[in-house]
Amino acid sequence: MKLLLLVNSSASSVTARGRVVIQKALAADHEVTLAETSRRGHATRLAQSACGDGTDAIVVLGGDGTLNEAANGLAGSSCALAPLPGGSTNVFARTIGLPNDPIEATGVLLDALAEGSIRRVGLGSVNGRYFLFHVGLGYDAAVVAQVERRDTLKRYLGHPLFAYSAVSTWFRHYEHDQPRFTLHHADGDTVESAFTIVLNTNPYTYLGNRPFDVAPEATLTRGLVVMALKQMTVPHILRLAGRALSKGGPPVSRLRTVDYRADVTELTVTGLGPFPYQVDGDHLGDTERLTFRHDPEVLSLVVPDTRHVARRA
Repeated sequence: MKLLLLVNSSASSVTARGRVVIQKALAADHEVTLAETSRRGHATRLAQSACGDGTDAIVVLGGDGTLNEAANGLAGSSCALAPLPGGSTNVFARTIGLPNDPIEATGVLLDALAEGSIRRVGLGSVNGRYFLFHVGLGYDAAVVAQVERRDTLKRYLGHPLFAYSAVSTWFRHYEHDQPRFTLHHADGDTVESAFTIVLNTNPYTYLGNRPFDVAPEATLTRGLVVMALKQMTVPHILRLAGRALSKGGPPVSRLRTVDYRADVTELTVTGLGPFPYQVDGDHLGDTERLTFRHDPEVLSLVVPDTRHVARRA
């Protein structure tokens, strides 16, 4: 196959040695070209260009933001997306079953390519931009904004930085005690919220090796899941986090303070003033209106065979 290895060298887990090892492994059985991103939005243009040149798959070594950009360049085409974990959390790569180590994940990816394990999957979009796993509105977007302001520390601190930013944002950077926006569902229902997540896949994120499991119905073959918090107090947040991190307990969807909708294909959100939002972990600023939709089978994705993952574990 003809592959483009698309690398974000600034990503948290990407090293010069790892990039060389991965490129050699891919080149053993495939025709491989290397390209590096240099600025925001660059991965989209590189992916589109490679697809136009007859590339079969774009192998992305970077974080979730780079992966999102590449997916936006490939959506609607026949060129496949092949993720490798190169960031600090790697939500999407881990969600589809890849190991969190980029070199180990390369072996699993090569097995998938050898078996032709490529399938069409659905994506969500917000204001015309596709997302792979989720969009955060309100509080969690404000947390991401605080993390990005300390971007040089992200490579070294990872999850502790997110935890610090979550606490700091709660007390200093976000008004969470009143609604910030209104959700307008296709059936006419409206919900006011200060923190909402629209999910294309589950889990929402990972805390170390533990998945933050909020929406089991969110899969690549179904519509979106919308989870809106109607109240935000410390007890409510702790109860939600406890259920998301537990195994076998009551799901988040049963919390009375959560409005939970599955298989959503359309949604409009209007602000009660400007509110922040993030897409696949990238803070995109403040807005007063968002329009969501779900597009089935819009992206070709290289999917690892879980049997190979188990044998390598």
